[in-house]
Amino acid sequence: MKKVTRRKFIAKGILAFIGLFLLDILWFEKYIIDWNYFDISNGKKNKIKIIQISDLHINTLQSFHKSIAKKINSIKPDLVLITGDSVNTTKYLNSLNEFLILIDKSILKYAITGNREYYGNVDLNKLKDIYEKSNCELLINENRNFIKKDRTIAIIGIDDFIRGNADFNKSVENLSLADTNIVLTHCPEHRDIILQEKRDLKIDLILSGHTHGGQINFFGYVYFKPIGSGKYLKGWYKEKEPKMYVSKGIGTSLIPIRFGSRAEMVVFDI
Repeated sequence: MKKVTRRKFIAKGILAFIGLFLLDILWFEKYIIDWNYFDISNGKKNKIKIIQISDLHINTLQSFHKSIAKKINSIKPDLVLITGDSVNTTKYLNSLNEFLILIDKSILKYAITGNREYYGNVDLNKLKDIYEKSNCELLINENRNFIKKDRTIAIIGIDDFIRGNADFNKSVENLSLADTNIVLTHCPEHRDIILQEKRDLKIDLILSGHTHGGQINFFGYVYFKPIGSGKYLKGWYKEKEPKMYVSKGIGTSLIPIRFGSRAEMVVFDI
């Protein structure tokens, strides 16, 4: 047996490390989706199951998108909530449509805009049409009531905080009495404004995205957070009401890698 020198052993180890690192940032953290489940129902028997999709940034329908749709259908949620940045330009709307039609049409869906829909000058009328084909309504400073299992859930959808015209007061106009109020806003920093504007309105949950969880994290250090992130990065923020969940999302922006910030889908029982 040929003896391996220390130099060759170290060189092979370095190459193996580089290979694993590239596999992680280019494949595992991007395409092996982390499904996170949270029960915030406080023991309710008539739970409502919600799935959050955020920051798809879809340009081509890929196998992992198909896997996401398949799993959504197997979970059979009551609602799917899409928190912005679904597409970067109008030319990718067909890919978004291909993804959405894979999800059971009987599942009601609500969506909001993100900054990328505005940066890319996405035709919002065409975006609305694409969503409507799949039983999804795009909410731009609007609210809707969802009634099921003897419960009323108000979904409050706000326009993008950075490039849109985010207007919380307009979004809650004619808001009907509901058991649970959920706010959808793409940029988590908007939570700080909502806290000042909500007055006596009880908000049970804010769902946000935008940050990609930092997208690239080295040992807990985040090199870049987009404008609109504020002090928020990922996961739960419960230090004060209303509590907020910031999804790391599915896609990427600027550079097509993830490190220390695996793509995620989120399921809530409320």
